[in-house]
Amino acid sequence: MLSTFSSNAILSKARAMYGRRLTKQNYRELLACQNVGEIANYLKTRTAYGKALAGIDQNSVHRGQLEAKLKQKLFDDYASLCRYEISVGDHFSRYPIMRSEIEQILHSILLLEAGTPEDYLFSLPMYLTRHTHINLTALSQMKSYDDLLSALSHTPYQKLLEGFKPIKGIPINYTGIENALYTYLYQNLFEVIDRYTHGETARQLRDIFNSYIDLINYARIIRLKASYNAGPDFIRSSLLPFGNINKRILNEMIEAENADAVTELMERTSIGKHFLKIEHSYAGEISNRVKYMTCRHDIHFSTHPSVVMISYTFIMETEVRDIITIVEGIRYKLPPEEIVKLLVVYHFNERSD
Repeated sequence: MLSTFSSNAILSKARAMYGRRLTKQNYRELLACQNVGEIANYLKTRTAYGKALAGIDQNSVHRGQLEAKLKQKLFDDYASLCRYEISVGDHFSRYPIMRSEIEQILHSILLLEAGTPEDYLFSLPMYLTRHTHINLTALSQMKSYDDLLSALSHTPYQKLLEGFKPIKGIPINYTGIENALYTYLYQNLFEVIDRYTHGETARQLRDIFNSYIDLINYARIIRLKASYNAGPDFIRSSLLPFGNINKRILNEMIEAENADAVTELMERTSIGKHFLKIEHSYAGEISNRVKYMTCRHDIHFSTHPSVVMISYTFIMETEVRDIITIVEGIRYKLPPEEIVKLLVVYHFNERSD
């Protein structure tokens, strides 16, 4: 068990880092920027991202570079907290690495499908090369699915993806690959929670992830029915095998006639009653908004270092995602009031200073 002193030190460190997050005024000023360079310069000179962006040239920076630097800061912050959290930090430290690896694999597959796999080179995350067995350079040079499998040799991902090798003339089963990879990620995560945490710590951690997964599965059912007219068997194979939704109700949602019927069933569940009332434009938004709200509550009130550590990471992931959304919105010349609708932290940010 951690001593009271150690626990308090970890909680203080995470909350101090959390205190350096963007304010609502920062968001407004970012929304007033005209291009990627202005956003990078603002973050470098006016926010806690300054050190991470120290080498950025605002006159030549592109979106991929900025995103990589922001994600590197996330990675470094999490690694710092894991080292500080001596009870289970080492076991949780693998989680952000695996998540980053999966993001890179999925990104490279999308580029391969688009016929532009060479574009991966422009977003190659150099910070990850020190921590992964994936041959990231090979990913940037791949021309085929076989090249992808070769780049994943000496990793568990190769075996996971071998069964999805596409048949000529048939598109890659991206949904199936995504589900297999994230199932592997969360399987490992829940094993860490079950093995190395106990009592209220384990309950709070499981609640964060299970609520998030329940809402991801709900959004997937809606999307597959509404956009792809997918059948029950395909939908069932596309869901993450975790979460707290009753299996009977989940099956009824899968078999439901349309998206409206799915929502009616979801509203009967405890998570649906609690969270579907959150303002949202489409179902896919809810999971990230709920995760942010849950983690914001936990970072203020939880007394468990592991919970606060995970909460800080998810909060800052959401902030980085919002920054990238602003970059994309400005890039496509969306008016600020339209970009704001796509943000998460802005709507819940209590800091106006």
